[in-house]
Amino acid sequence: MTPPARVPPAPLDLRRRLGIETPEHVQLNVELAGLGSRAAAALLDTTLVVLGLMLIAAVIGVFGQSATGRANPWGVALLLLLYVFSFFLYFTLFEALNGGRTPGKRALGLRVVMDTGHPVTPAAAVIRNLVRLLDCLFPLLPFLPGLLLVFLHKSNKRLGDIAAGTIVVRDRPTQWSLGAVGGGEVEVLEPGPPELSDAEYRLLDRFVARLPDLSAELRARTTAELVRRFETRVPRGPGRRGNDDEAYLVELHGAEQRRRASRFGTRARPGSAGQTSVTAERFLARKRDTWEAFYAVARRVERRGVGRLPAAEIPGFAARYREVAADLARARTYGVDPPVIEYLERLVSAGHNALYQSRSDRRAPVARYLLRDFPAAVVASRRYVAAAGLLLAVPALVGFTMMRQRPALGEELMPVMVSRAEQAAENQARGVGYAQSDERDLPVIASMIISNNVVVSFWVFVGGLLAGTLTAWLLVQNGLMLGMGFGLFANYHAASYLATFVAGHGVLELTAICVAAGAGFRLAGALIAPGDRTRRDALVVEGRIAARMIGAVVSLLAIAGTIEGLLSASDAPAPLKYGASVASVGLLFLYFRNGAASLRQSTSGKPAAL
Repeated sequence: MTPPARVPPAPLDLRRRLGIETPEHVQLNVELAGLGSRAAAALLDTTLVVLGLMLIAAVIGVFGQSATGRANPWGVALLLLLYVFSFFLYFTLFEALNGGRTPGKRALGLRVVMDTGHPVTPAAAVIRNLVRLLDCLFPLLPFLPGLLLVFLHKSNKRLGDIAAGTIVVRDRPTQWSLGAVGGGEVEVLEPGPPELSDAEYRLLDRFVARLPDLSAELRARTTAELVRRFETRVPRGPGRRGNDDEAYLVELHGAEQRRRASRFGTRARPGSAGQTSVTAERFLARKRDTWEAFYAVARRVERRGVGRLPAAEIPGFAARYREVAADLARARTYGVDPPVIEYLERLVSAGHNALYQSRSDRRAPVARYLLRDFPAAVVASRRYVAAAGLLLAVPALVGFTMMRQRPALGEELMPVMVSRAEQAAENQARGVGYAQSDERDLPVIASMIISNNVVVSFWVFVGGLLAGTLTAWLLVQNGLMLGMGFGLFANYHAASYLATFVAGHGVLELTAICVAAGAGFRLAGALIAPGDRTRRDALVVEGRIAARMIGAVVSLLAIAGTIEGLLSASDAPAPLKYGASVASVGLLFLYFRNGAASLRQSTSGKPAAL
């Protein structure tokens, strides 16, 4: 008796996939990047950043040696800013402007995309990379939190991906060739149309697939029933009599497969019992050249953008993309081989990224972000910002009162500030200003102040992902220190001396920190009280607004740091410094009024003036 056909076991596939529905209502199953490939990409990127830092440090050293001569200190100041923010800028700019690929991700065949499959947005790139700061909470193992989350999360997400609504996918999940699909050309016989109905064939197909696993009694009973059902319509071949019932059914199954491989019927891979599919051979042969041609164009457009195509060809590209997306849906219906499905999924993904990246490339001018969108996000979040202001101001008032009522606390809690207050009193008596520096050092001082304030604001922002606890703690701590510092200087009759230094930049700097904390509280609100949204959706929506608030923070701190470095630390007269403070208040009024007008315009549909 001929042994029954057996289906070889499918190879174990540990890859994680995520289903994404395109705007054309086609399901894409993207392959998620795993822990190993992401760690390797991060290691390569970190190596490149460290090499860049070494180069910047060397250049700063050369500039620093010549700074005593005629070297421009502005060059050193800019290099210091680049040095401090190189790690953040490296990942953010590459992901936002290079289709979600850093050099390390490109080398490993990875890409950052949105949960929807669309190209990563600049706001999402900012959020996912700012959250890397939380990894620094474990200085001995800085990448451990991210690695653990990637390993444990069902979509291989770290905290930054959760906050930004992004995923990291494999950019090259399959070999981009249909030549090897199916193991070469399959000889197609045409013995005639199928003799069994679809329901009968599926029944026989399942029986042959499970034949080795059936018990002897069930196997004999089912075999006899099927033979009685089919033998009258499909007689046995010559020489097949007696106890060859199982062999008859196996041969009938094989013959029916060959009939269904012809142009008259459905197609099943020879010897693949239990894997019935609908006609697909002619579909694959007819579409192969079209897919390969679209692949070549899609890959080029994905790298360079649809805008690089001639204007007359863009509608044709969009039409071919929709055609290939429809082919993917048909291929699933026809039950073509899994490698072909995977090929088409990657092909549709390439076209999807290219087409919708081109739409996202039509971004507003930078001036609109700076003057309208950023302040509008702050105005929309005014309650969060006000709460942050209270958490800063109340502790400051408490600290000032404590220090004034108990001067001995200065020696106990702030011994360094005591010596500075004593020195300030002496300098004030001699007419020397607070922290006056050499004119050549002012740009470098400004860059260092900007760097410090931006880093503090980033920390206040990402602290919102810890349910706002870190944000609130940093505000209370800084408020207490600020109030106690002023109280200490007041005890030495030098409060006006310190105020003269703070006046020029303090308004903008404190406002920026409160805005950053308000952005952090938006994230905390999404975590604690998402409302009728899921926490994931709430984080993504609130994160978009928070990212624009961070844009306003960086803008304000750049101005505040410049004022602090060039004016506050100089020997300029006190009226000029207080005048800068008044001008800062006026600037903030105009800035947020413009944001409020933009916010009203977004709801009413009327244009807002810049």
